[in-house]
Amino acid sequence: MTTADVGDEDFRDILAQTRHFVRSAVVPREQEILTEDRVPDDLRAQAKAMGLFGYAIPQQWGGLGLNLAQDVELAMELGYTSLALRSMFGTNNGIAGQVLVGYGTDEQKAAWLERIASGDVVASFALTEPGAGSNPSGLRSAAERHGGDWIINGQKRFITNAPTADLFITFARCRPADADGAGIAVFLVPADTPGVEVGGKDKKMGQEGAWTADVSFTDVRVPAGALVGGAEDIGYRAAMTSLARGRVHIAALSVGAAQRALDESVAYAATATQGGVPIGEFQLVQAMLADQQTGVMAGRALVRDAASKWVSGEDRRIAPSVAKLFCTEMAGKVADLAVQVHGGSGYMRDVPVERIYRDVRLLRLYEGTSEIQRLIIGGGLVRAASR
Repeated sequence: MTTADVGDEDFRDILAQTRHFVRSAVVPREQEILTEDRVPDDLRAQAKAMGLFGYAIPQQWGGLGLNLAQDVELAMELGYTSLALRSMFGTNNGIAGQVLVGYGTDEQKAAWLERIASGDVVASFALTEPGAGSNPSGLRSAAERHGGDWIINGQKRFITNAPTADLFITFARCRPADADGAGIAVFLVPADTPGVEVGGKDKKMGQEGAWTADVSFTDVRVPAGALVGGAEDIGYRAAMTSLARGRVHIAALSVGAAQRALDESVAYAATATQGGVPIGEFQLVQAMLADQQTGVMAGRALVRDAASKWVSGEDRRIAPSVAKLFCTEMAGKVADLAVQVHGGSGYMRDVPVERIYRDVRLLRLYEGTSEIQRLIIGGGLVRAASR
């Protein structure tokens, strides 16, 4: 994809519409999303009509065709509200959809991408397992050839959108890792395939309305055409590339959430009084606001730089990890300061900063923990130096 996919003027319109939708339609209903643990159907329908289920899918397959530099601008807007909204269509555009975009055969793309882009199909990324989280090389799910078909067995955990998924982009080991590759393949497994079983919705600390669940595969038979790219060793590379791209997106989402926490803090500091004086007049409160503002601005600049390097091809490994590490940690600090600025009221369940505090904690864990990002960054720098 190139920046020519969506012109600047068209993109400005898309961004403005998204911002309006988030702030006028979704923000007022955050409490409803939290209480009911679901995104209301009318908001889902609006997101679908706006093309948000396929904003990062190329236009030839019915998507909006945003490149990653445009994707992060959108993500910073989506992060401003309940993260369940973005999660609803995040896997279609991100880690699941991009596997098909980058590695699928023409037949696979024709069969699935238009329906993914329209939101008629929800695609889930089935990688994480009880014994293999941030590092896919520990994968235990197995795929064996059986005549012209493949038989898949294994357990997946914390799979986003699993309860509503129509298609699982499923990673499984087809042989032990060897000199030829990691031995990990990726398959297109429709959710209604016999042997696929989705567990109950996970009860999480935060991100109410964003559904995850375990998925089990028991003697699941899929045809040869379900093997993504038609090659057995594509899985590991597809997972790594898709996750790296997703890390820049998650970094941008973190900036959006941090901006909201900052805005809530400033508004509270300007209006709440202590001893008849707005607390924003107190220097120690101003210092907290200053630290929040500094983190948000640094994160925004870093996200834009990492996205630019991805689009140009200059850096698709270290920069995404740098952005995700800094921005997700920053969002946690900004949310923590937001609760502090609010004092006791910041600990109350109906106050936005309390929700944000819980929501952003997950950002440091999924699509590679902060610890994994440090290993990628540090290891990458040392390897580059030794070459």
